This record gives sequence, structure tokens and C-alpha cells, in this order.
Amino acid sequence: MPGLAFQAEWALNIRGSICALVTPFSADGALDLAAFGKLLDYQIDGGTEGVVVAGSTGEAHMLEHDEYERLLAFAVERVAGRIPVIAGTGEAGTAKTVALTRRAKALGADAALVVAPYYVRPTQEGLRRHFLEVADQGGLPVLLYNVPARTACDLLPETVAALRDHPAIVGLKEAQGTDERIAAIAELARPDFVYLSGDDGTACKAMLVGGAGTISVVANLVPRAFRMLCDAATAGDRAEALRCDAALAPLVSALNCAPNPIAVKAGLPPLGLGLATPRLPLVELEDGPDRARLREALAGLASLANAA
Repeated sequence: MPGLAFQAEWALNIRGSICALVTPFSADGALDLAAFGKLLDYQIDGGTEGVVVAGSTGEAHMLEHDEYERLLAFAVERVAGRIPVIAGTGEAGTAKTVALTRRAKALGADAALVVAPYYVRPTQEGLRRHFLEVADQGGLPVLLYNVPARTACDLLPETVAALRDHPAIVGLKEAQGTDERIAAIAELARPDFVYLSGDDGTACKAMLVGGAGTISVVANLVPRAFRMLCDAATAGDRAEALRCDAALAPLVSALNCAPNPIAVKAGLPPLGLGLATPRLPLVELEDGPDRARLREALAGLASLANAA
């Protein structure tokens, strides 16, 4: 196992309000780096404490290899060390995941968000060995990412417990939002292994019981409001956290009208942050009640964001 002295430093810094960034595309389907730059500035100005580039919200699996590299390199340059840039590097195969993690390191990423291998449905032992291999060989601090709804496999708490002592494995993004799972993962958190919620709807609950932050979709649209929630919840201010959570709830609900990132991308044009178009097989959210509800929810959050 390589001697990785970065564990303690990054476990302390990867926390709080982290945005799982969308990837804007232009009308002809190309990367829209100008819009992506605006989105990055919007996040930093809004108090976001870290960004994930090319995760599931960023349509990573719709990106060509060169597009992935251009997007990540652009983010690293634009952020310029102000907050951590976390690269999505998870693939279905272990060797591919290691290779992409190494490439992300070369491009300047600060850490890797590594989703449990999708489609192939590994056993718990396979998951354990997969993440250990990435941690040993990838060269970056690793955040485990469990999202069974997308991957068709579930990284169980006992497997997480077996992985957290590796010096390069610094935390977990857990998208299972059940009370049982939140409690089980919260018990595994410690200063050198952070628990980050991956579910906006239950993020407040997770942070109030020990989660160090959230990797959020809704933060793309309302970074300041989401930072307020994270600050209150991680500080243990239950009353303020619940107030912020209640204010965000209509927007979180509105974003559940379609598979991510279809709905959150529909919120970009009103904010001047790019077009709403995802890449096939995803399609743009149609005009109608869902878009109207999204606009209303965004308008309702304006007072909360401006109060910060």
C-alpha cells in the first residue's frame, strides 16, 4: 500500500456544501465551456465548498474521452485551488477506473468520486477489492459512492467499514436515504472518514446525525441557499437547518419530476447558466406543469438566498 500522507488533510477539507455539477452543452451538442465557467463562478460566489466534475449529474457516460479531459482541466484552471475539484472516475471495470483516476490526477483533480461499478452487479467482496485496487493504484484520495438506484448494487455498511482504514479512502457519498442506512453510515464517520449525503431530500437529516456535508444536485441552481442548510445542519443548529430544509423542499421535489439531470438542467436557462439540453438518451424537460413548478420553486427561494 503506497504511503499516502494526504488522507487527514483532505478528509478535513472535503465537507460542507459540495455541488455535483451539470455539464452544459451548446445548441449543436458540443461542450459549452463558457456556460460551464459561469456555473463554476456562480458556485464559488454562492459559497459552494467543493465541486464534482463529470459525475452522474454531469452526464459522465455521455462524454467522449477528450471532452472529459477538457472539462476537468477547465474546471481545475477556473477554480484555481479555491475549493476542491473532485473528478468522477467510476467505471464498470476496475482497470478502467484506475486508469481514469490516474488521468484525473494528471489533470489536477484533488480527489476522485468513485461510484460502485454499475451494470455488472459485483458481490460485496468484489466491491471491496475494486475500491482497494483504485485506492492503491489511482493516486488520488477516494470518495466511495453508493447509489443503488443507478448501479444495481448496494455498497453495504459492513463493506464500507472494511474499506475506511485505507489511507487513500477518505469518505463516502451515500445516496441511500433511509433512516436505517443514514444511522448505519453515521456510525462509521470519523475525522479521517467523512460521511457525505448523496440525496438532497434527506441531506438535512443525514447532516444532523453526523454527516459532514452533502454532494448536491439542487446546489447547481441555489448554491447560497444550500450552503445555508449545510452550515446550519453540520453545526447542529437543528431549528435553522429544518427551516432551510423546508424552504428547499419544493425545489427538491420539483427536480424529482424526471431522471437526473433532466430537471436540474431545465433550471439553467432562467439563471443564465446555459441551455437545458442533455445528451441522448436523455431528453429535455418539456414545457408544461413540471417546468412551471420548477420556476415557481426557484422564485420562492430568492428571499432565502438573498438573506445570506
